[in-house]
Amino acid sequence: MGWRAALRQAAPVAVGVGLGLGLAARAAGFDDLAAGLWIAPALLVAAEVAADFIAGVLRGMLGVDLIALLAILGSVLLGQHLAGVIIAGMVAGGAALEDYAGARARRELSALVKRTPTTAHRHTDGTIEDIQAAAVVIGDNLLVKPGEIVPVDGTLQNAATLDESALTGEPLPVARLAGDAVRSGVLNAGGPVSLLATASAEASTYAAVIRLVAAAERERPPMARLADRWAVGFLTLTLTVCTAAWLVSGDPLRALAVLVVATPCPLILATPVALICGISRAAGRGVIVKGGGALERLARADIALFDKTGTLTAGTPSLTGVAALDGFAPTDVLRLAASLEQVSQHGVAGAIVAAGRASGRLATPAGVTETPGLGLAGQVGADFVMVGGPRMFETAGISLPRDNHVAEQANGAAATAWVAINGVPAGAIMLTDAIRPDAKPLVASLRRLGFRRIVMLSGDRAEPAARVGAELGLDAVHAGLSPADKIERARAERALGTTMMIGDGINDAPALAAADIGIAMGARGTAAAAEAAEVVLMLDRLDRIAEAVSIARRARFIALQSIVAGMGLSLLAMAAAAAGYLPPVGGALLQEAIDVAVILNALRALGSGR
Repeated sequence: MGWRAALRQAAPVAVGVGLGLGLAARAAGFDDLAAGLWIAPALLVAAEVAADFIAGVLRGMLGVDLIALLAILGSVLLGQHLAGVIIAGMVAGGAALEDYAGARARRELSALVKRTPTTAHRHTDGTIEDIQAAAVVIGDNLLVKPGEIVPVDGTLQNAATLDESALTGEPLPVARLAGDAVRSGVLNAGGPVSLLATASAEASTYAAVIRLVAAAERERPPMARLADRWAVGFLTLTLTVCTAAWLVSGDPLRALAVLVVATPCPLILATPVALICGISRAAGRGVIVKGGGALERLARADIALFDKTGTLTAGTPSLTGVAALDGFAPTDVLRLAASLEQVSQHGVAGAIVAAGRASGRLATPAGVTETPGLGLAGQVGADFVMVGGPRMFETAGISLPRDNHVAEQANGAAATAWVAINGVPAGAIMLTDAIRPDAKPLVASLRRLGFRRIVMLSGDRAEPAARVGAELGLDAVHAGLSPADKIERARAERALGTTMMIGDGINDAPALAAADIGIAMGARGTAAAAEAAEVVLMLDRLDRIAEAVSIARRARFIALQSIVAGMGLSLLAMAAAAAGYLPPVGGALLQEAIDVAVILNALRALGSGR
């Protein structure tokens, strides 16, 4: 601990002891002793304030610490020792209250850091060895004991009961099945768990959260910089009023009284306390905000930009229908296609296979060849089956229908898998990416919050994107966009207001960075999106977006309210002091009350009230 930190910690105690003993000495008639007991802690705090002021000047910042420093030194020089120690107590107490507020507000974030897993249990040659979590590599088979933190991202090898509250804010343990993906940082709330590592500790979710926390704590918010600019003007006003009061009255005590009541703790402390509280409140709801600046921009957002796939929609295809051409039955088209798709790793294969199994027993395919980006072909029983997109059939010299009922249904679907049997087009399987059930309520919530525009930026085809946009009642839909196109659209929307971009994929990362504030669906999205965004949802719930906006707006309102109320009261007190109605001691006591009230008001941002 440096000498300045030690001085900061010792100052409140020294002031309290000196003030109490000094009052006792004066009551006993020992005025000189009382003066000495008050002067010593006052000068101690003055030294701390002077150090802060000089450090600011060296950084090119003329701060309002000068007012407090002049008030303390003026009180000592003019014999107003009691006023001096009260001012010192106000400054030291305000700093202590700021430290307390910051510690209280960051407890959810710091709890994440304290829970960082440090060890792991790895299966090696039939035994289990304890290793550092940092030594885990992809493919390691790990044991997570009951009550332990999952050290890395991985895939469950057996069913498990997990407490995910540290990441998501959800209070109840959840059941996960074998094969489910699990993120580091969750607690094993059940029996022993076998985990296949899919990421190193550094590349896992928990390490990413810690980096977000570090970024949040390092950043100085723009509103605080705005407060600094106000502070310079307030410093000029204070010194002007102070000088005028002295020159007009000829009484230096009036000038001192102005300095005493002008000590601007509301301006210095209200903003960081309120914003840190807002960040903490959001973290407790499963939303990580990367600093006060991000919280402010989130509070000002009035245009929402959404990716479609995986954000407004489920991101996984589901089968909506099978259309057969003349001479073929829909059940046969589905059965043969599903039989072939059993060996495919393509994203739509699972939906086709699940639907096929529900309608009957599938056959085992043979001689299957799959061409990435085109489709697959193989033998299913006596039939040669092809399943894929139009390019596959064009390459094979097979002409697909363009103007019949099957083509119309295929064109209107989010995705279509065409099927040919023995070289003849047989039909099409239509799939959709279903709209998430919480998407429409989110749009309604954003409307209630006053968002002027809600826009979709999608890389998907125009037809399915337009369908989703119409169902959700969006103001505009832009489809077929590349990542570069999304950046241009985000910049165009920024000209209309303060933009908030929400996405989950790698292709969304540039647009997340281009918007005024980016929100990543961290629970289901990519690491690239989470790194590019300034707000990360740690659970897969769209309603937390509107809640995060509400939290940010409340914190910003409370910060501004605290500044305006505190400085307004200080200005009134300055006028009273300049007119001779408020002596230095009375002014010090009044300003102390104003400071405490303002900071306690800023702490309201931790709560969920209005």
